[in-house]
Amino acid sequence: MKHPHSISGSVDPGPLIAKIAPLLLLAILVLVVAAGVVVTVDAGTVGVVKRFGAVQDQALPEGLHFKLPFAEEVVPMDTRLTASEAKASAASRDLQTVTTDVTTTYALDGTIAPLTFQRIGVPAKVATTIVAPAIQESVKAVTAKFTAEELVTQREKVKQQIQQAIASFIDTTLNEKGLRGALHIANVAITDFKFSDEFNKAIEAKVQAEQEALKAKNEKLRRVTQAEAAASEVKLAAEAQAFTIEAESKARADAITREAEALSGRPEVLRLRSIERWDGVLPKITTADGILQMLPLDPKILEDSKRNP
Repeated sequence: MKHPHSISGSVDPGPLIAKIAPLLLLAILVLVVAAGVVVTVDAGTVGVVKRFGAVQDQALPEGLHFKLPFAEEVVPMDTRLTASEAKASAASRDLQTVTTDVTTTYALDGTIAPLTFQRIGVPAKVATTIVAPAIQESVKAVTAKFTAEELVTQREKVKQQIQQAIASFIDTTLNEKGLRGALHIANVAITDFKFSDEFNKAIEAKVQAEQEALKAKNEKLRRVTQAEAAASEVKLAAEAQAFTIEAESKARADAITREAEALSGRPEVLRLRSIERWDGVLPKITTADGILQMLPLDPKILEDSKRNP
């Protein structure tokens, strides 16, 4: 009688599985241990090592590193530029409520990242506990120094003062925690100033009034310019006319002078001129007694008139 196994031709897998199972468990254990030994620090970050919860002094640079499995944990700390945005409401010097949107760009110093993590926390904690309060306090302090109009017209000056105030606030806070230089500010940008509706309306009315005043001033200037131009034309015309009259008068005077000089030595010419102009009627005068008398005529004129009828 044959054995059942010999009839089916199959092999019992039980003993094989019993041999392979320990090997599989060992392989899995090795993989788990290997995964706990190797850690990768990404670019732009440093790794803060915690050994049984205690922060180690040296940060891990970017790249592949080994660590003690189950004993060490690596926390990434971003050292790239980070932008922190905040809104700060404050009163200006003329008691106008101003809401300022400020964006502060900064970066953590990787060399003291372990100490920063130990005394403050991860980068998100740094933003909320250090940077945000600095923005709020600095904006309020600087805004109070300017009127609402100056905040707009002197924007660059306001920005510089806010940036200096933020840097000073952060440095003071970090120094108190023994973290001098842990954070570097790259730039502060004022993205927007928002005023109350009443102030905006007042500004619009003021701008409109200034534009109308400027328009009136320009119109007045145009009229004055036209009047001055017309007066200049009249003056030039009068001067030209006076010059012409003066020139003509001088020419006539010169002609008369030359004629008088020419006739002064020739009395016969004068008598001839008189004869040429005489109409043949003797001149008459009325005496005080009312008697009409003839004026005597120069005999030479009569004689000349006879010779030259």
